Amino acid sequence: MKKNVLTATVLGTLAVLALTACSASSGSEPSASPSATTGTVMSAADLAALETIEWTETDDVPTLTFESPFTVTGIATRVIADGDGATIEDGQNVSLQYVVYNGTDASVIFSTWETDTPEVVNLTSGQVVQDLYDALVGNKVGTDLLYVYPDTSTEDGSAVIMAVTVVDAVTPLGRAEGTAVDPIDGLPSITLDDSGKPAIDFSTAGDVPTDLVVQPLIEGDGAAIAVDDQVTVHYTGWLWDGEQFDSSWDRGVPANFPLSTGSLIDGWVQGLDGQTVGSQVMLVVPPELAYGDVDQDTIPANSTLVFVIDILSAS
Repeated sequence: MKKNVLTATVLGTLAVLALTACSASSGSEPSASPSATTGTVMSAADLAALETIEWTETDDVPTLTFESPFTVTGIATRVIADGDGATIEDGQNVSLQYVVYNGTDASVIFSTWETDTPEVVNLTSGQVVQDLYDALVGNKVGTDLLYVYPDTSTEDGSAVIMAVTVVDAVTPLGRAEGTAVDPIDGLPSITLDDSGKPAIDFSTAGDVPTDLVVQPLIEGDGAAIAVDDQVTVHYTGWLWDGEQFDSSWDRGVPANFPLSTGSLIDGWVQGLDGQTVGSQVMLVVPPELAYGDVDQDTIPANSTLVFVIDILSAS
């Protein structure tokens, strides 16, 4: 759960490659909605323009050199170097390192390399922009490519230019898998439907816990996750009175995020650190580890929150 917002993309990270990018002239990091667009046929002029971009590397970090202003008429991609890792498949979580350039003046807008925190994108047709999907599926981990699109919010129509490197590809689980664990008394009861989506019953709950409760419900046999890992989860969240306020299951898409303080509420970071891939974990998060005495959308101030989280992958 993000610390500051609860939206349709809660738990999502920057997702810059899912298209609706911010203006390069806005001074903010590029951001995007998770909606997809239909793949386009690249024009000969755009392909020729991409051929003029020079890609060099220092300690694996790319630098692009090009004449500005740089423009294209539509989304365009160009593979710079083939990877030598595993073949990238539909439905995988791909970890991408990238540098984003402003086509107006060739300045760097944002770089994941600066913090060495790759962006994790679920590579599913309909979930990411089709051009990116087409450029990656069937290629290999280690592939370098240019991803360029026109920034229609700028006066000169200059492009946003991205130098993208695929650093990993992982097939996430569809739901928690492992050994069932009997929870301690006094917690809400959880039942799962055929898909694995949880439902909650507070009739078995005792007094509201005042400390963080971390209760595994299914113990997975995957790797232990750690702070700053990129994690893929399915989750549902409720207020202690039983009202649901968010669920990735309802959206039909798992959430990807870095397990880091500042990106997520402290209860998630503390509660998931050390849990294993494949596990399902109930977290009961007191207000001081959630949103404290501040209203947060549909979450009232001083709320104790309950989450059931399936840990599907980590990298």
